[in-house]
Amino acid sequence: MRILWVKADKLLPVENGGNIRTYHILRYLASRHMLTFYSYYGGEPDQAYERELQQRLPGSVAFCTGKRELSGVSRGLDYLAHLNSQPPYAVSRFASFQVQDQLRAWFREQRFDVAVCDFLDAAVNFPGRLNIPCVLFQHNVESEIWRRHVATAGNPLRKMMYGMEFSKMQRYEQIEVRKFHHVIAVSESDRALMTQWVDGDRVTVVPTGVDLAEYRPDPAAPEAGPVVTFVGAMDWEPNVDGVEYFAAEIWPAIQVEVPEARLRIVGRNPDRRVKKWASQSIEVTGRVPSVVEYLQQSAVVIVPLRIGGGTRLKIYEAMATAKAVVSTTVGAEGLDVHHGRDIILADDARSFAQAVIMLLHDRELRRRYENAAADTAARSDWPAIGDRFSEVLRSVVAKKSLSVGAVPARTA
Repeated sequence: MRILWVKADKLLPVENGGNIRTYHILRYLASRHMLTFYSYYGGEPDQAYERELQQRLPGSVAFCTGKRELSGVSRGLDYLAHLNSQPPYAVSRFASFQVQDQLRAWFREQRFDVAVCDFLDAAVNFPGRLNIPCVLFQHNVESEIWRRHVATAGNPLRKMMYGMEFSKMQRYEQIEVRKFHHVIAVSESDRALMTQWVDGDRVTVVPTGVDLAEYRPDPAAPEAGPVVTFVGAMDWEPNVDGVEYFAAEIWPAIQVEVPEARLRIVGRNPDRRVKKWASQSIEVTGRVPSVVEYLQQSAVVIVPLRIGGGTRLKIYEAMATAKAVVSTTVGAEGLDVHHGRDIILADDARSFAQAVIMLLHDRELRRRYENAAADTAARSDWPAIGDRFSEVLRSVVAKKSLSVGAVPARTA
């Protein structure tokens, strides 16, 4: 197949969950099809990024939009300036006339058999009428993330802002999900949400995977001490919220029962709300050369998320290194895991703390969870996931080969 894959923002370095998922699927598709990866990004032109992208994915097309990257007060002011716009801010800030012109030209030429829109934020630049088969790759149901932000926000002003973005995102997401010929979700729960908007046969689940060559147990490693580890990008709001929740409401109870326990918060760009928890018993590492080493040194890996969507790659990575995992239901949502067998799920502070304490105290119980976790992860290597993704694209191309006009939305 001739595949066009469109993604907003840089793919490299491959750090966050979405980029990890995208990168491994791209590598698989590039080895078997004619793939053009179109990567557009803001800020200054980055020749080093573009060179590395060509090395890893030959034939890629990188484009710098020149859009200034905003943060802090500047981003707040930009948000206020777009307050009355219909597309949600999280999407509209990726709009680019140059990217839209390029995609329209490629669509007119019909150079590709199928186009993949990676994440909802790239959809803002796709043509209104899709004259070649187009697939929306939904790593998350974005409106569901905003709904959970509203549910957990304590600050009234923040709650109001989240509510506005939720309403905008839900309207926009429904329109885009209906516009694309097919949607790929990463979990059955995400698929269930989206099939409220479109017919079920237009949404397929391709589950998440794990790099078993990189994430694996170290049989030569010494017995792990009472180290509890959280791994994730520390500038992503759901992770920040999860760390604050765990440190404030769960960790004190664990310390009472296991005074020697240590918590490691591992991940790039720690927010100030994360840094403030650094203490004698809590280490905030920031970016680390190898997450694998930190996982291998852990007794228990935690995922105390209360907000989020899609699936958590970090759970499978922890499982692949044969580690016992305690998570909220939201944190493990969409993964093929089983409470009481290969993971412990706990949705309140007391039961979460008790689960971690139990695993730290009971070595044999922890061993059983470690073995079961490794067995679960072993079934999710990336080549199998890439093959499934390829099958879905082939199916979409076959279905649309005779009629590839815009797909009508399902009527209520």
